[in-house]
Amino acid sequence: MNLANLGLSGLMAAQNRMQTAGHNLNNADTEGYNRQTVLSQTAGATATSGGYIGRGVQAVTVQRSYDNFLQRQLGQAQSNGAELVSYGHQVSQINNLFADRTVGISPALQRFFDGMDAVASAPSDGAARQELIGRSGSLVTQINQASQFLKDQQNDINTQITTVVTQVNSYVERIQDLNKQITVARATTAEHEPNDLLDQRDQLVSELNQLVGVKATDQEGTFSIALANGQVLLGGNVAYPLHAQPSAADPSRMVMAYTQRVGPNQTAVIEMKDDSITGGTLGGLMKYRAEALDSVQNELGRLAVGLAMSVNEIHKAGQDLNGAAGGDFFSVGPVKTLNGVRNSSNVQVGAEIVDANGLTGQDYRIDYDGANYSITRLPNGHTTALNDGDIVDGVEYTLPNPAPAAGDSWTIQPTRDAASSLSLVIDDPAKIAAGEVGAGSASGDNALKLAALRNDKSLSGGTLSLNEAFSQIVNRVGVMAQQNGTAAKAQASLIQQNYSAQQALSGVNVDEEVVNLMRFQDQYRAAARLIDASTTLFDTLLGLRN
Repeated sequence: MNLANLGLSGLMAAQNRMQTAGHNLNNADTEGYNRQTVLSQTAGATATSGGYIGRGVQAVTVQRSYDNFLQRQLGQAQSNGAELVSYGHQVSQINNLFADRTVGISPALQRFFDGMDAVASAPSDGAARQELIGRSGSLVTQINQASQFLKDQQNDINTQITTVVTQVNSYVERIQDLNKQITVARATTAEHEPNDLLDQRDQLVSELNQLVGVKATDQEGTFSIALANGQVLLGGNVAYPLHAQPSAADPSRMVMAYTQRVGPNQTAVIEMKDDSITGGTLGGLMKYRAEALDSVQNELGRLAVGLAMSVNEIHKAGQDLNGAAGGDFFSVGPVKTLNGVRNSSNVQVGAEIVDANGLTGQDYRIDYDGANYSITRLPNGHTTALNDGDIVDGVEYTLPNPAPAAGDSWTIQPTRDAASSLSLVIDDPAKIAAGEVGAGSASGDNALKLAALRNDKSLSGGTLSLNEAFSQIVNRVGVMAQQNGTAAKAQASLIQQNYSAQQALSGVNVDEEVVNLMRFQDQYRAAARLIDASTTLFDTLLGLRN
């Protein structure tokens, strides 16, 4: 091995190291990039009479500083963090809506009962009666507006779900494409890893995890992707896209569905349960809707039903300024009943609220097996038999005749739309039934009874007044927002810790790379001097012939 070849091996090794250091410096701020290092080894030695003389150095491969455990740990933390952020963004909106005690439902409810007190004190005062009509209308408006806000949020979540699902499928396709590129690259140079392609794929999985929680499994160099519940999105080279579609039980809400093979070249779309989606933005939306939004809508509707039924019951027992019997003060729409999309008959189950005090704020599903009916409290409640005329949680059911087809089902939402359908029936101040029957127009006894509803336990099995029912909604939303905020802060700290641990191994230290670059330059110059020395020696030998 002459000095020229020895210098050449040093030049090549130093050049590879400088190029890799430069690559690291250029990608110091590239998301998902893992620091790369040239692995080198001695080129061996030549046996001579004076011993083994080294042949220099050779580059073996370029290796990325990567730890699968740290990468997965960071990805899981980011997925959980994205879920909390998504949930928190939504819950903060309704928390802001309900928490303000100066405007909104709470003060409107107080003013309504204050107005009723004023009429009770001066039942013949037209101004007091007119003021009560105005305050009643204001209360209805506040409840209607809050309900519309919640409906708008439901629609917004539907849109977000559709958008995120499209993004998820796009990421899966890009990971699928990188799988193919990595396979080709490895086949071309079996002894070397395509580091940059591997980094890109890991980064895509990390970003996908922030949309929805997934698990990536490395199968002989190819990533398979599955949801946290095991549903496969990418298996081998086959993608199984997700779908956003209207729920079979409630077409007004978008749900997730997956693609399943049912035969050769045939697939079917199967609806997924909301709680099977966890992690990421999508998991946060699903969790928020099931845990907070649905229940708040139902609880607000229960308040509206309780207000209307309790006020109407007392109001109809009194007499107005003209001596006529009182009528309905408020009205509220019928129970929301949804036929299952797979029902093979068009018959309808009848449902009517007969006892506001018995309402639970839950939804229900009724199933018919061809002989018997059953009712299940949703989402994970107890199932019991149901007969015609049964009253379950304040709702009386009328079963269809003739009977439906076996397998038919219905979703019952007793209070879901009640708040939006609440309206003020009475518009003539003289028709306010402030007095008791036969007591004359100067009587305000019935108005006193109406005012007493402020504190009467008329909801939740006699445990909550109307004011307390709304306060319970406010407090519950506030607690959810606070818990989420605390969890989000803790998760942000955990993400930072995991990121620091991952970067300590895989991140690019610019100062270190600059020092390395200077050292590699020195190595390059030293190797060049070997070549220069070899040339000088060769020239000397040529000079001896002269």
